[in-house]
Amino acid sequence: MAEVTLEVTRREKSGKEIAKKLRAAGKVPAVVYGGHKESVAIEVDRKAVSELIQKSEHGVRSIFLLKMTGTDQQRHAMIKDITIDPVSRRMTHIDFVRVAMDEKVRVTIPVHVTGTALGVKEGGLLDWQVRELHVECLPNAIPDSIDVDVTPLGGHAYYRISDLKLPEGVKVLDDQERVVVGVTHAKAEAEPAAEAAAATPAEPEVIKKGKVEDEK
Repeated sequence: MAEVTLEVTRREKSGKEIAKKLRAAGKVPAVVYGGHKESVAIEVDRKAVSELIQKSEHGVRSIFLLKMTGTDQQRHAMIKDITIDPVSRRMTHIDFVRVAMDEKVRVTIPVHVTGTALGVKEGGLLDWQVRELHVECLPNAIPDSIDVDVTPLGGHAYYRISDLKLPEGVKVLDDQERVVVGVTHAKAEAEPAAEAAAATPAEPEVIKKGKVEDEK
């Protein structure tokens, strides 16, 4: 994974008003932490970091070489979290975590399914159960995704985590027996139950007044 250089400036003052002024000036308040060192408050140019994320092959999973303006200080880091304003959709804060290029990190990687399963062509349904994996590897070995070709999967076949082909140096931390994706004939199996339900007189529906709770 190629590193991306980003110029940053130390942020001497903090607070809501300071952050508001920075954002109005096209800057994004940020913090760098981890590596058994104290956190450092910084600011970055919103346009610069946005362009780097968009143009980089690895996007937000890029390894950033943070260079402190006016000093010789520089440090490798990854984006841990980005806060986005729900209205403007602009970045309002970034959390960077320090990384050492010779030390393994733990990150979450999306699972990318490719191909059309044989069982799906025969009328089955694709049952995609795991959408992301927790992996451990060196920073320069972090993959953008774990690709799973489901083309050979027939009916009632599946891939477990232990069946996945992983890039060299990447270790999955999740349960190796967990099913990632498979093919099921759930629709066909559900038909007899549906027919039985149709033959049974329906109970009258009772509507109760009360508070509807949010499912969060």
